[in-house]
Amino acid sequence: MKSFRAVLAAALLALPLGAAAQSYPAKPVRVFIGYAAGSSTDIVGRVMADRLGAYWKQSVIVENRGGAAGNLAADATAKSPGDGYTLLFAQNGLAISAAALPNLPFSAERDLLPLAPVAATPHILIVGPDFPAKNVQELIARAKANPGKLSFASSGIGNSDHLCGELFNMMAGIQAIHVPYKGGAPAVQDVLPGRVDYYFAGMPVGLPLANSGRARALGVTSKTRYPAAPNTPTIAEQGLPGYEATLWQGFFAPASIDSALGARIAGDVEAVLKQPETRANLGKAGVALFEDNQANFRKFFHADIEKWRNLVKSTHLKLE
Repeated sequence: MKSFRAVLAAALLALPLGAAAQSYPAKPVRVFIGYAAGSSTDIVGRVMADRLGAYWKQSVIVENRGGAAGNLAADATAKSPGDGYTLLFAQNGLAISAAALPNLPFSAERDLLPLAPVAATPHILIVGPDFPAKNVQELIARAKANPGKLSFASSGIGNSDHLCGELFNMMAGIQAIHVPYKGGAPAVQDVLPGRVDYYFAGMPVGLPLANSGRARALGVTSKTRYPAAPNTPTIAEQGLPGYEATLWQGFFAPASIDSALGARIAGDVEAVLKQPETRANLGKAGVALFEDNQANFRKFFHADIEKWRNLVKSTHLKLE
């Protein structure tokens, strides 16, 4: 009888949480994005917020908290109630920070729960339209002829585009000055007129600029040519074999979120990603989908942290 009562009590305690998951969302949902409006992660995050709002028939409000490589937004999310009404839309920078910055005021591994992946897309190396180099080989030659004088932009120290640049410089054997910004949009404002020389932009930012002629695309960071930019050669085929980097993006929640509610939100994101309108909107931004389930995304996220942790250790890269 005692064990029956224990089982019954546990079942009764679980009922409110199950009901919460079933009735979610009953009020507007807030999504933190750790980058400036107009950045690649912001563009994709806003597409998803709009589509989720339509799916839920509830407002999904995006709040940009740019700076500190996305960690201001991550910290705010980690310290929010785990009721499903505060989510984080993040990218590689979260894993890189977890690997390289031990003194953050939160732990991405303990305080945040990966919910659902959304996109996994290469970066596109762009320069201003008046920049002298027309391809990667010419960029490398120019950098070698002017050691320490060229500069490259990023959306913040420790972000994916920053590591793209560091990897490129290391593999090419060049020296360049890193200029961090609070997002991709402010970065390109200095790249286009030539105040900063080059930038490994996210596709949603860099591809439209290249297609419009406002920027020149020198290469993509994927292993093979990217379908949305078929005429842009890979960096690997331009003298740096083995060069490859991907920008992933997805939803996270405070780790205190109920597992049933977390699974409900993850399932809703998966459902929205299957909608033709969502795919069309992300396709216009040059984004490739990262379609997987919550369990695999959690494994992927923790494996990505270990990958960057090993790279930071082996290269002695300092991000603070």
